[in-house]
Amino acid sequence: MIKKILHNYGIDALNEMQEAMLKATKDHREVLLLAPTGSGKTLGFLLPAYMGLKQSIKGVQVLIVVPSRELASQIEQVFKQMGTGFKVNAFFGGHSSRTEKNSLIDPPAVLIGTPGRLSYHFRTEHIDPTTIHTVVLDEFDKSLEFGFSREMSTIMKHVRYVKNKVLTSATGMEEFPDFLKMRKPYELNYLDEEEMKPSGLSFYKVDIINNDKTETLFNLLCEIAGQPTLIFFNHRDAIGKTSELLTQKGIRHGVFQGGMEQEDREEALIKFRNGSHTVLLCTDLASRGLDIPEIQNIIHFQIPHTVQAFTHRNGRTARMKAEGKAFFLVKSTDRSPDYLEDEPEKFALEANPKLPPASEWITLRFPYGRKEKINKTDIAGLLYQKGKLSHDELGLIEVTDHRAYATVKSSKVSATIKLIKEERIKNKLVKVEIV
Repeated sequence: MIKKILHNYGIDALNEMQEAMLKATKDHREVLLLAPTGSGKTLGFLLPAYMGLKQSIKGVQVLIVVPSRELASQIEQVFKQMGTGFKVNAFFGGHSSRTEKNSLIDPPAVLIGTPGRLSYHFRTEHIDPTTIHTVVLDEFDKSLEFGFSREMSTIMKHVRYVKNKVLTSATGMEEFPDFLKMRKPYELNYLDEEEMKPSGLSFYKVDIINNDKTETLFNLLCEIAGQPTLIFFNHRDAIGKTSELLTQKGIRHGVFQGGMEQEDREEALIKFRNGSHTVLLCTDLASRGLDIPEIQNIIHFQIPHTVQAFTHRNGRTARMKAEGKAFFLVKSTDRSPDYLEDEPEKFALEANPKLPPASEWITLRFPYGRKEKINKTDIAGLLYQKGKLSHDELGLIEVTDHRAYATVKSSKVSATIKLIKEERIKNKLVKVEIV
């Protein structure tokens, strides 16, 4: 069955860490996996979890707790892609709790969720804990950092008799909270500090112009026009103010932070992945666990407080021997962060910046998704045949539970919408709008 899963997942063989996880979870009831983002840890804990599932048990058997909605959705899709035949659901804020409750009438074998939503379902006794034999706390350190200790404590009280516990983290852990009831789990450590440092990453210091940080950011974005760029902030309020000013100056961009509605966060990532936006303003929520493409630039609009946050932010670029740049916006009198080994090179800005051109791509939204039996082929067929698009005029297509998104060359958007507005997809009248 593993060969079939690997085929479905599009890989030929497990990596060293995934092989080690299979053995560790077989030999030990408590396992701590320390591994960086992008190492394949999701498949690393899903495979042994799947191996323990039984068709004869009608209830939740594996519970996976994650810090963010996006990570919950990604793990759900990975498990579905494995093609095991077992039901899986993801619970998180932004979903209807009533719909989730109804889905538990025929409970999934694998349940993934955020701490707040899962603790609610346990408190209201919607989830029967007696069939749960394995708990995975993925990116456990991030859940603690986000302040979910109380919710995770509630969850662990309800699943106190589970046989197997797996913790994953991208930072080392010297001690564990009492609610975990873990003391000395078997540890698999793949956090090689030297390997975690992106070898192709260059650091630059940008002097703030006229004591105006946003003006400096605007100039820098003009300088690196069109390159995929993440701009990190420590606080949501700073994102909002900066976003307003960049919009006034004509810089198209997306925003990603924890206070946004789920649909807005999801669409911000989709537009960033498909190239409709090349700039994303974000908190450290975007530093780990998200499905986003290779980034060329990291801008630290606000300096991270810890070396761990610094490492995870920078880990979004210069992967797999690629090159990347990390920028600090600082006053000329400011000291560099203590965790920087070398003084960053100074990056000089042009005196008269030129506004970069807007992306040539626009994202279209269709109000149908997987739950309505719509897939990528349906969307592509409609846009090629009825929308008269050529292959180089249609970009990335993504399908979520109840929506589909297609990237179309901006020069073709108006004509395409007119051509397909009276058409149907699987007997559903096409309703399309620009995101």
